[in-house]
Amino acid sequence: MNTTVKILIFLALSIHVMEVPAQDISGIWNGKLDVGMISLRIVFHIHQTADGYSATMDSPDQGMKGLAAGSTGFDNNTLTLSFPTIGAGYEGTRSHSGDTLKGAFTQGGQRFPLDLARGGMAETNRPQHPVKPYPYVEREVKFENPEANVTLAGTLTLPDEKGKYPAVVLISGSGAQNRDEELMGHKPFLVLADFLTRNGIAVLRYDDRGTHASTGVFATATTADFASDARSAFRFLARQKNIDPAQIGLAGHSEGAIAAAVVASENKDVDFIVMMAGPGIRGDSLLILQSTALLQASGADAYATGFATTLNRKIYDVILQDTDSEQKEKEIRHLLTEHMGKEQIEAQLKTVLSPWTQYFIRFNPATCLEKVQCPVLAMIGSKDLQVPPDENLSAIQKALAGGGNNKFTMKKPEGLNHLFQECTTGLPTEYGGIEQTFSPVALNMILEFIQSLK
Repeated sequence: MNTTVKILIFLALSIHVMEVPAQDISGIWNGKLDVGMISLRIVFHIHQTADGYSATMDSPDQGMKGLAAGSTGFDNNTLTLSFPTIGAGYEGTRSHSGDTLKGAFTQGGQRFPLDLARGGMAETNRPQHPVKPYPYVEREVKFENPEANVTLAGTLTLPDEKGKYPAVVLISGSGAQNRDEELMGHKPFLVLADFLTRNGIAVLRYDDRGTHASTGVFATATTADFASDARSAFRFLARQKNIDPAQIGLAGHSEGAIAAAVVASENKDVDFIVMMAGPGIRGDSLLILQSTALLQASGADAYATGFATTLNRKIYDVILQDTDSEQKEKEIRHLLTEHMGKEQIEAQLKTVLSPWTQYFIRFNPATCLEKVQCPVLAMIGSKDLQVPPDENLSAIQKALAGGGNNKFTMKKPEGLNHLFQECTTGLPTEYGGIEQTFSPVALNMILEFIQSLK
Protein backbone atom coordinates (compact mmCIF):
# COMPACT_ATOMS: atom_id res chain seq x y z
CA MET A 1 0.00 0.00 0.00
CA ASN A 2 0.47 3.16 -0.70
CA THR A 3 0.79 2.41 2.53
CA THR A 4 0.13 5.33 2.88
CA VAL A 5 3.70 7.07 5.11
CA LYS A 6 3.33 9.73 8.16
CA ILE A 7 5.88 12.26 9.55
CA LEU A 8 5.48 10.84 12.11
CA ILE A 9 21.76 14.93 18.86
CA PHE A 10 27.98 18.11 21.02
CA LEU A 11 31.30 18.67 19.52
CA ALA A 12 33.84 20.26 21.72
CA LEU A 13 37.25 18.99 22.84
CA SER A 14 40.11 21.38 22.27
CA ILE A 15 43.00 22.91 24.19
CA HIS A 16 41.16 26.20 24.32
CA VAL A 17 37.51 26.86 25.09
CA MET A 18 36.11 27.84 21.71
CA GLU A 19 33.47 30.51 21.42
CA VAL A 20 30.40 29.80 19.31
CA PRO A 21 30.11 32.13 16.32
CA ALA A 22 27.72 35.01 16.86
CA GLN A 23 25.67 34.31 13.71
CA ASP A 24 21.99 33.65 14.39
CA ILE A 25 20.04 30.53 13.62
CA SER A 26 17.80 32.04 10.94
CA GLY A 27 17.84 30.59 7.46
CA ILE A 28 17.11 27.25 5.79
CA TRP A 29 18.19 23.97 7.38
CA ASN A 30 17.80 20.52 5.80
CA GLY A 31 18.39 16.89 6.65
CA LYS A 32 17.16 13.33 6.17
CA LEU A 33 14.96 11.63 8.73
CA ASP A 34 15.14 7.83 8.87
CA VAL A 35 11.76 6.54 10.04
CA GLY A 36 11.73 2.78 10.10
CA MET A 37 12.07 1.65 6.52
CA ILE A 38 11.72 5.08 4.91
CA SER A 39 14.02 8.10 4.67
CA LEU A 40 12.27 11.48 4.48
CA ARG A 41 13.76 14.83 3.55
CA ILE A 42 13.03 17.52 6.15
CA VAL A 43 13.52 21.27 5.67
CA PHE A 44 13.13 23.93 8.37
CA HIS A 45 12.78 27.60 7.50
CA ILE A 46 13.81 29.72 10.52
CA HIS A 47 12.91 33.43 10.54
CA GLN A 48 14.01 36.07 13.04
CA THR A 49 11.18 38.19 14.43
CA ALA A 50 10.92 41.16 16.78
CA ASP A 51 10.20 38.75 19.63
CA GLY A 52 12.60 35.97 18.73
CA TYR A 53 12.10 33.37 15.98
CA SER A 54 9.37 31.68 13.96
CA ALA A 55 9.65 28.56 11.81
CA THR A 56 7.95 26.40 9.22
CA MET A 57 8.66 22.83 8.14
CA ASP A 58 8.62 21.20 4.71
CA SER A 59 8.50 17.46 4.09
CA PRO A 60 9.01 17.32 0.29
CA ASP A 61 8.69 13.55 0.13
CA GLN A 62 5.21 13.74 1.67
CA GLY A 63 4.11 16.76 -0.35
CA MET A 64 3.93 18.91 2.80
CA LYS A 65 5.08 22.52 2.71
CA GLY A 66 4.97 25.43 5.14
CA LEU A 67 3.73 23.66 8.30
CA ALA A 68 3.94 26.41 10.95
CA ALA A 69 5.73 25.67 14.22
CA GLY A 70 3.70 26.25 17.36
CA SER A 71 6.80 27.51 19.12
CA THR A 72 10.40 28.27 18.10
CA GLY A 73 13.25 28.78 20.54
CA PHE A 74 17.01 29.26 20.28
CA ASP A 75 18.78 29.35 23.62
CA ASN A 76 22.21 28.19 24.79
CA ASN A 77 22.99 27.28 21.19
CA THR A 78 20.06 24.84 21.05
CA LEU A 79 17.16 25.09 18.61
CA THR A 80 13.78 23.81 19.80
CA LEU A 81 10.69 23.54 17.60
CA SER A 82 7.22 22.21 18.29
CA PHE A 83 4.56 21.20 15.76
CA PRO A 84 1.46 20.46 17.86
CA THR A 85 -0.79 19.81 14.84
CA ILE A 86 1.14 16.62 14.10
CA GLY A 87 2.32 15.90 17.66
CA ALA A 88 5.96 16.41 16.76
CA GLY A 89 9.01 18.42 17.78
CA TYR A 90 12.70 18.95 17.12
CA GLU A 91 15.67 19.77 19.33
CA GLY A 92 19.18 20.26 17.97
CA THR A 93 22.46 21.82 19.07
CA ARG A 94 24.48 23.95 16.69
CA SER A 95 28.07 23.01 15.94
CA HIS A 96 31.00 25.38 16.57
CA SER A 97 31.20 26.12 12.87
CA GLY A 98 27.57 27.20 12.94
CA ASP A 99 26.81 25.23 9.78
CA THR A 100 25.22 22.10 11.24
CA LEU A 101 22.74 21.07 13.90
CA LYS A 102 22.90 17.73 15.67
CA GLY A 103 19.61 16.65 17.17
CA ALA A 104 16.49 14.54 17.10
CA PHE A 105 12.94 14.66 15.77
CA THR A 106 10.23 13.33 18.07
CA GLN A 107 6.70 12.25 17.24
CA GLY A 108 4.19 10.03 18.99
CA GLY A 109 6.59 9.14 21.77
CA GLN A 110 9.31 8.05 19.36
CA ARG A 111 12.68 9.72 18.86
CA PHE A 112 14.57 9.75 15.55
CA PRO A 113 18.07 11.22 15.01
CA LEU A 114 17.94 14.20 12.64
CA ASP A 115 21.08 16.18 11.83
CA LEU A 116 20.71 19.32 9.75
CA ALA A 117 22.92 21.40 7.48
CA ARG A 118 22.49 24.98 6.38
CA GLY A 119 20.94 25.60 3.00
CA GLY A 120 18.17 24.22 0.86
CA MET A 121 18.06 20.64 -0.27
CA ALA A 122 19.00 19.80 -3.82
CA GLU A 123 16.06 18.91 -6.04
CA THR A 124 15.68 15.23 -6.80
CA ASN A 125 15.86 14.19 -10.42
CA ARG A 126 12.54 12.95 -11.70
CA PRO A 127 13.01 12.59 -15.47
CA GLN A 128 9.51 11.17 -16.10
CA HIS A 129 7.68 14.19 -14.70
CA PRO A 130 6.14 15.96 -17.71
CA VAL A 131 6.93 19.59 -18.42
CA LYS A 132 4.40 22.13 -19.65
CA PRO A 133 3.12 23.00 -22.16
CA TYR A 134 1.34 19.69 -22.56
CA PRO A 135 0.08 18.49 -25.97
CA TYR A 136 -3.41 17.99 -24.55
CA VAL A 137 -6.11 19.84 -22.61
CA GLU A 138 -5.79 20.23 -18.84
CA ARG A 139 -8.69 21.48 -16.71
CA GLU A 140 -8.91 22.24 -13.00
CA VAL A 141 -12.22 20.81 -11.77
CA LYS A 142 -14.33 20.47 -8.64
CA PHE A 143 -17.16 18.05 -7.96
CA GLU A 144 -19.40 17.18 -5.03
CA ASN A 145 -19.84 14.07 -2.98
CA PRO A 146 -23.32 14.81 -1.59
CA GLU A 147 -23.29 11.69 0.60
CA ALA A 148 -20.47 13.16 2.67
CA ASN A 149 -20.96 16.89 2.04
CA VAL A 150 -17.47 16.99 0.55
CA THR A 151 -16.11 18.99 -2.39
CA LEU A 152 -13.30 17.24 -4.22
CA ALA A 153 -10.80 19.15 -6.33
CA GLY A 154 -8.85 17.62 -9.16
CA THR A 155 -7.46 17.74 -12.67
CA LEU A 156 -9.12 16.44 -15.82
CA THR A 157 -6.87 15.86 -18.83
CA LEU A 158 -8.34 15.36 -22.32
CA PRO A 159 -6.56 14.37 -25.54
CA ASP A 160 -8.41 17.21 -27.29
CA GLU A 161 -11.39 19.54 -26.98
CA LYS A 162 -13.10 17.65 -29.81
CA GLY A 163 -14.38 14.09 -29.95
CA LYS A 164 -15.27 11.61 -27.23
CA TYR A 165 -12.61 9.57 -25.47
CA PRO A 166 -12.26 6.53 -23.23
CA ALA A 167 -11.71 7.75 -19.67
CA VAL A 168 -10.45 6.59 -16.30
CA VAL A 169 -10.58 7.88 -12.72
CA LEU A 170 -7.37 7.46 -10.70
CA ILE A 171 -7.85 6.55 -7.01
CA SER A 172 -4.90 6.94 -4.67
CA GLY A 173 -3.63 4.57 -2.00
CA SER A 174 -3.43 4.82 1.78
CA GLY A 175 -2.51 8.07 3.48
CA ALA A 176 -3.50 11.64 2.70
CA GLN A 177 -2.60 11.97 -0.98
CA ASN A 178 -2.87 14.82 -3.44
CA ARG A 179 -4.09 14.29 -6.99
CA ASP A 180 -0.58 13.33 -8.17
CA GLU A 181 -0.24 10.74 -5.36
CA GLU A 182 2.94 12.62 -4.47
CA LEU A 183 5.48 10.70 -2.38
CA MET A 184 9.22 11.21 -1.88
CA GLY A 185 9.47 13.60 -4.78
CA HIS A 186 7.63 11.23 -7.10
CA LYS A 187 4.27 11.99 -8.71
CA PRO A 188 3.06 8.62 -10.02
CA PHE A 189 -0.44 9.79 -10.95
CA LEU A 190 0.91 12.79 -12.84
CA VAL A 191 3.13 10.46 -14.88
CA LEU A 192 0.32 7.94 -15.44
CA ALA A 193 -2.24 10.60 -16.39
CA ASP A 194 0.19 12.24 -18.79
CA PHE A 195 1.04 8.91 -20.45
CA LEU A 196 -2.56 7.83 -20.89
CA THR A 197 -3.77 11.22 -22.13
CA ARG A 198 -1.00 11.40 -24.73
CA ASN A 199 -2.30 8.03 -25.91
CA GLY A 200 -5.93 9.03 -26.35
CA ILE A 201 -7.42 8.36 -22.90
CA ALA A 202 -8.98 11.06 -20.70
CA VAL A 203 -7.98 11.00 -17.02
CA LEU A 204 -9.50 12.44 -13.84
CA ARG A 205 -7.36 12.53 -10.72
CA TYR A 206 -8.25 14.32 -7.50
CA ASP A 207 -7.02 15.28 -4.02
CA ASP A 208 -8.19 13.02 -1.20
CA ARG A 209 -10.89 14.49 1.02
CA GLY A 210 -9.41 16.89 3.57
CA THR A 211 -6.20 17.10 1.54
CA HIS A 212 -4.85 20.07 -0.42
CA ALA A 213 -7.79 21.66 -2.29
CA SER A 214 -10.46 19.11 -1.30
CA THR A 215 -12.75 19.69 1.66
CA GLY A 216 -13.79 17.23 4.35
CA VAL A 217 -11.93 15.42 7.12
CA PHE A 218 -9.32 12.81 6.22
CA ALA A 219 -8.44 11.64 9.74
CA THR A 220 -11.75 9.86 10.39
CA ALA A 221 -12.26 8.48 6.88
CA THR A 222 -12.24 4.77 6.06
CA THR A 223 -11.95 2.76 2.86
CA ALA A 224 -15.74 2.98 2.54
CA ASP A 225 -15.49 6.79 2.54
CA PHE A 226 -12.80 6.75 -0.14
CA ALA A 227 -15.01 4.47 -2.24
CA SER A 228 -17.81 7.00 -1.80
CA ASP A 229 -15.52 9.74 -3.14
CA ALA A 230 -14.50 7.55 -6.08
CA ARG A 231 -18.17 6.91 -6.83
CA SER A 232 -18.72 10.68 -7.06
CA ALA A 233 -15.66 11.08 -9.29
CA PHE A 234 -17.02 8.43 -11.66
CA ARG A 235 -20.40 10.18 -11.89
CA PHE A 236 -18.74 13.52 -12.53
CA LEU A 237 -16.56 12.09 -15.30
CA ALA A 238 -19.54 10.40 -16.94
CA ARG A 239 -21.27 13.81 -17.29
CA GLN A 240 -18.44 15.44 -19.24
CA LYS A 241 -19.16 16.07 -22.91
CA ASN A 242 -15.83 14.78 -24.26
CA ILE A 243 -16.13 11.41 -22.53
CA ASP A 244 -17.37 8.21 -24.19
CA PRO A 245 -20.00 6.95 -21.70
CA ALA A 246 -19.42 3.37 -22.82
CA GLN A 247 -15.70 3.40 -21.94
CA ILE A 248 -15.28 4.78 -18.41
CA GLY A 249 -13.29 2.89 -15.81
CA LEU A 250 -11.53 3.16 -12.46
CA ALA A 251 -7.84 2.63 -11.75
CA GLY A 252 -6.87 2.41 -8.10
CA HIS A 253 -3.49 2.03 -6.47
CA SER A 254 -3.13 -0.10 -3.33
CA GLU A 255 -6.10 0.78 -1.06
CA GLY A 256 -7.48 2.74 -4.02
CA ALA A 257 -7.80 -0.55 -5.88
CA ILE A 258 -10.17 -1.79 -3.18
CA ALA A 259 -12.21 1.41 -3.57
CA ALA A 260 -12.37 0.79 -7.32
CA ALA A 261 -13.65 -2.76 -6.75
CA VAL A 262 -16.27 -1.55 -4.26
CA VAL A 263 -17.67 0.97 -6.76
CA ALA A 264 -17.61 -1.50 -9.66
CA SER A 265 -19.41 -4.12 -7.57
CA GLU A 266 -22.32 -1.71 -7.09
CA ASN A 267 -22.40 0.18 -10.38
CA LYS A 268 -22.81 -1.76 -13.62
CA ASP A 269 -21.94 1.40 -15.59
CA VAL A 270 -18.28 0.97 -14.62
CA ASP A 271 -16.79 -0.49 -17.79
CA PHE A 272 -13.46 -1.71 -16.39
CA ILE A 273 -11.18 -1.49 -13.38
CA VAL A 274 -7.40 -1.55 -13.02
CA MET A 275 -6.11 -2.80 -9.68
CA MET A 276 -2.56 -1.51 -9.26
CA ALA A 277 -0.93 -3.31 -6.31
CA GLY A 278 -4.40 -3.94 -4.90
CA PRO A 279 -4.97 -6.31 -1.96
CA GLY A 280 -7.05 -9.44 -2.44
CA ILE A 281 -7.01 -10.72 1.15
CA ARG A 282 -8.53 -9.43 4.38
CA GLY A 283 -6.78 -6.48 6.01
CA ASP A 284 -5.40 -8.28 9.06
CA SER A 285 -3.88 -11.02 6.89
CA LEU A 286 -2.43 -8.43 4.52
CA LEU A 287 -0.78 -6.46 7.33
CA ILE A 288 0.75 -9.62 8.82
CA LEU A 289 2.05 -10.66 5.39
CA GLN A 290 3.36 -7.15 4.74
CA SER A 291 5.14 -6.90 8.09
CA THR A 292 6.82 -10.27 7.61
CA ALA A 293 7.98 -9.44 4.08
CA LEU A 294 9.38 -6.04 5.09
CA LEU A 295 11.21 -7.39 8.15
CA GLN A 296 12.75 -10.29 6.24
CA ALA A 297 13.89 -8.03 3.39
CA SER A 298 15.41 -5.67 5.98
CA GLY A 299 17.53 -8.49 7.40
CA ALA A 300 15.60 -9.11 10.62
CA ASP A 301 16.25 -12.51 12.18
CA ALA A 302 13.64 -15.19 12.67
CA TYR A 303 13.11 -14.28 16.33
CA ALA A 304 12.36 -10.60 15.62
CA THR A 305 10.08 -11.48 12.72
CA GLY A 306 8.24 -14.11 14.74
CA PHE A 307 7.85 -11.78 17.73
CA ALA A 308 6.36 -8.99 15.59
CA THR A 309 4.02 -11.42 13.85
CA THR A 310 2.77 -12.88 17.14
CA LEU A 311 2.21 -9.47 18.77
CA ASN A 312 0.46 -8.06 15.70
CA ARG A 313 -1.73 -11.13 15.43
CA LYS A 314 -2.87 -10.71 19.04
CA ILE A 315 -3.66 -7.02 18.50
CA TYR A 316 -5.62 -7.68 15.31
CA ASP A 317 -7.57 -10.46 17.03
CA VAL A 318 -8.65 -7.96 19.68
CA ILE A 319 -9.82 -5.54 16.97
CA LEU A 320 -11.77 -8.32 15.27
CA GLN A 321 -13.72 -9.04 18.45
CA ASP A 322 -17.28 -7.75 18.83
CA THR A 323 -16.42 -5.68 21.91
CA ASP A 324 -16.67 -1.96 22.58
CA SER A 325 -13.81 0.49 22.07
CA GLU A 326 -13.09 0.76 25.79
CA GLN A 327 -12.58 -2.97 26.15
CA LYS A 328 -10.42 -3.14 23.02
CA GLU A 329 -8.23 -0.32 24.29
CA LYS A 330 -7.80 -2.07 27.65
CA GLU A 331 -6.75 -5.35 26.05
CA ILE A 332 -4.36 -3.80 23.52
CA ARG A 333 -2.80 -1.60 26.20
CA HIS A 334 -2.13 -4.73 28.24
CA LEU A 335 -0.45 -6.41 25.24
CA LEU A 336 1.82 -3.41 24.65
CA THR A 337 2.75 -2.54 28.24
CA GLU A 338 5.74 -4.84 28.61
CA HIS A 339 7.22 -3.85 25.24
CA MET A 340 6.87 -0.05 24.99
CA GLY A 341 7.07 3.17 26.97
CA LYS A 342 4.00 5.19 27.87
CA GLU A 343 4.20 7.66 24.96
CA GLN A 344 4.77 4.89 22.42
CA ILE A 345 1.81 2.95 23.77
CA GLU A 346 -0.46 5.99 23.42
CA ALA A 347 0.74 6.53 19.84
CA GLN A 348 0.15 2.89 18.94
CA LEU A 349 -3.32 2.91 20.50
CA LYS A 350 -4.24 6.00 18.53
CA THR A 351 -3.22 4.23 15.32
CA VAL A 352 -4.75 0.79 15.85
CA LEU A 353 -8.00 2.13 17.29
CA SER A 354 -8.52 4.68 14.51
CA PRO A 355 -11.62 4.26 12.33
CA TRP A 356 -9.45 3.55 9.29
CA THR A 357 -7.43 0.76 10.94
CA GLN A 358 -10.44 -0.97 12.46
CA TYR A 359 -12.32 -0.90 9.15
CA PHE A 360 -9.31 -1.98 7.07
CA ILE A 361 -8.42 -4.93 9.31
CA ARG A 362 -11.96 -6.26 9.08
CA PHE A 363 -12.54 -5.70 5.37
CA ASN A 364 -12.14 -8.55 2.91
CA PRO A 365 -11.89 -7.40 -0.75
CA ALA A 366 -13.26 -10.75 -1.91
CA THR A 367 -16.74 -9.73 -0.75
CA CYS A 368 -16.94 -7.05 -3.42
CA LEU A 369 -14.68 -8.69 -6.04
CA GLU A 370 -17.15 -11.56 -6.25
CA LYS A 371 -19.75 -9.06 -7.50
CA VAL A 372 -17.54 -7.33 -10.10
CA GLN A 373 -18.58 -8.35 -13.62
CA CYS A 374 -16.62 -5.86 -15.77
CA PRO A 375 -13.13 -6.52 -17.22
CA VAL A 376 -10.38 -6.34 -14.59
CA LEU A 377 -6.61 -5.88 -14.83
CA ALA A 378 -4.86 -6.79 -11.57
CA MET A 379 -1.13 -6.10 -11.49
CA ILE A 380 1.36 -6.38 -8.63
CA GLY A 381 5.14 -6.07 -9.00
CA SER A 382 7.19 -9.17 -8.27
CA LYS A 383 9.16 -7.23 -5.61
CA ASP A 384 6.17 -5.59 -3.94
CA LEU A 385 6.67 -6.08 -0.19
CA GLN A 386 3.63 -4.07 0.86
CA VAL A 387 1.12 -6.09 -1.14
CA PRO A 388 3.01 -9.33 -1.84
CA PRO A 389 1.97 -10.53 -5.31
CA ASP A 390 1.43 -14.27 -5.15
CA GLU A 391 -1.05 -14.39 -2.29
CA ASN A 392 -2.98 -11.31 -3.41
CA LEU A 393 -3.18 -12.03 -7.14
CA SER A 394 -4.33 -15.56 -6.35
CA ALA A 395 -7.05 -14.25 -4.01
CA ILE A 396 -8.25 -11.66 -6.55
CA GLN A 397 -8.46 -14.27 -9.31
CA LYS A 398 -10.29 -16.72 -7.05
CA ALA A 399 -12.87 -14.09 -6.00
CA LEU A 400 -13.54 -12.90 -9.56
CA ALA A 401 -13.85 -16.42 -10.94
CA GLY A 402 -16.04 -17.42 -7.99
CA GLY A 403 -18.44 -14.66 -8.95
CA GLY A 404 -18.60 -15.87 -12.56
CA ASN A 405 -16.31 -13.19 -14.03
CA ASN A 406 -13.83 -14.59 -16.56
CA LYS A 407 -12.86 -11.20 -18.04
CA PHE A 408 -9.75 -10.68 -15.95
CA THR A 409 -6.03 -10.36 -16.57
CA MET A 410 -3.45 -11.06 -13.85
CA LYS A 411 0.02 -9.52 -14.22
CA LYS A 412 3.16 -9.74 -12.06
CA PRO A 413 5.70 -7.45 -13.76
CA GLU A 414 9.19 -8.62 -12.95
CA GLY A 415 11.46 -6.52 -10.71
CA LEU A 416 8.93 -3.83 -9.80
CA ASN A 417 8.08 -2.60 -6.30
CA HIS A 418 4.86 -1.29 -4.74
CA LEU A 419 5.16 1.96 -6.74
CA PHE A 420 5.91 0.04 -9.96
CA GLN A 421 9.51 1.23 -10.03
CA GLU A 422 12.36 -0.95 -11.23
CA CYS A 423 14.16 -1.69 -7.95
CA THR A 424 16.71 -3.82 -6.13
CA THR A 425 15.12 -4.96 -2.87
CA GLY A 426 11.54 -3.65 -2.99
CA LEU A 427 11.97 -1.93 0.38
CA PRO A 428 10.35 1.49 0.85
CA THR A 429 13.80 2.89 1.69
CA GLU A 430 14.56 2.69 -2.04
CA TYR A 431 11.53 4.65 -3.27
CA GLY A 432 12.97 8.14 -2.96
CA GLY A 433 16.40 7.23 -4.28
CA ILE A 434 15.12 5.72 -7.52
CA GLU A 435 14.90 8.26 -10.34
CA GLN A 436 12.22 6.31 -12.19
CA THR A 437 8.70 7.16 -11.07
CA PHE A 438 6.67 4.56 -13.00
CA SER A 439 8.09 1.71 -15.06
CA PRO A 440 7.29 1.98 -18.79
CA VAL A 441 6.49 -1.73 -18.69
CA ALA A 442 3.70 -1.12 -16.16
CA LEU A 443 2.48 1.98 -17.96
CA ASN A 444 2.10 0.02 -21.19
CA MET A 445 0.30 -2.83 -19.42
CA ILE A 446 -2.39 -0.38 -18.32
CA LEU A 447 -2.62 1.32 -21.72
CA GLU A 448 -2.81 -1.93 -23.66
CA PHE A 449 -5.52 -3.28 -21.34
CA ILE A 450 -7.74 -0.20 -21.79
CA GLN A 451 -7.15 -0.12 -25.54
CA SER A 452 -8.06 -3.81 -25.82
CA LEU A 453 -11.57 -3.05 -24.55
CA LYS A 454 -12.59 -0.83 -27.49
